[in-house]
Amino acid sequence: MAVNAAWKQAEDAAGAAGIELRPLMTLEDADRILHVMVATWGEHQLVPREMIRALADSGNVPYGAFRGDELVGYVLGWMALDADGPHVHSHMLAVLPGSRSGGVGYALKLAQRAQGLEAGYGVVRWTFDPLQARNAHFNLNKLGVLCDRFHRDFYGAMSDALNRGDRSDRLVARWDLDRAIGPSAIPSGPHVVDALRASGSPELPKPERGEEPDFPSRGIVRVSIPADYSGLRERDPGLASAWRDAVGEVLEKCFDVGTIVVGLDRDPAGPRYVLAVPATAAGGSA
Repeated sequence: MAVNAAWKQAEDAAGAAGIELRPLMTLEDADRILHVMVATWGEHQLVPREMIRALADSGNVPYGAFRGDELVGYVLGWMALDADGPHVHSHMLAVLPGSRSGGVGYALKLAQRAQGLEAGYGVVRWTFDPLQARNAHFNLNKLGVLCDRFHRDFYGAMSDALNRGDRSDRLVARWDLDRAIGPSAIPSGPHVVDALRASGSPELPKPERGEEPDFPSRGIVRVSIPADYSGLRERDPGLASAWRDAVGEVLEKCFDVGTIVVGLDRDPAGPRYVLAVPATAAGGSA
């Protein structure tokens, strides 16, 4: 995709969200980032201001969303390399509580996309909690990422307000920057495996194991997750822990048999991941 067109998409999204996109280059900008960081994750400095300044000075410039002079959100990452080649690793995206659900995060991700294309990169990667349905919907259905890796307890024990006391399992998103924004087409086929279902009430859903994800290449696997995992942790920590274990074990099996996450089905009965083998997924999203 042309860089100018990518920046135009980002600016259009920023206009729709009522914000202005700006690069964050100075120590004062780093302090603004820390303010949003603390408002999101609590009194815990996840990235020191000196590191933020060093990232900006080394070509890894964070981007911010401003309303007037107030920074209401930011996205932060750096150039990286793995077995698949060079990519941008997106480490953090945060938006102040009063500015969420208004398209700010979407505009920031489009700015990161344009920035990556401008620097010659074709892929952005990041991790997210597979139990957080809202983030999964944003990543898979809004942006159109695929998830080709799963890590159990990726960060180890975390002490911030959102993750304290929970295992830090993570899906790894792969965002191919040259494809159109939006969800991948969900593959169809005669073979559907419901590897994990939700039973019981919507407020206290229980994980129920289904079929083993072992099937021919033309088919899909569905893995249910709670609609509100954070709320479930407050209402019934033991049940939330059971979901953490069940989803982690099933996703590990799914990746072991060669499937990747291609979408999130927002079924009225509860959200569920859709997984398929990469050849099927690629064929559906062309």
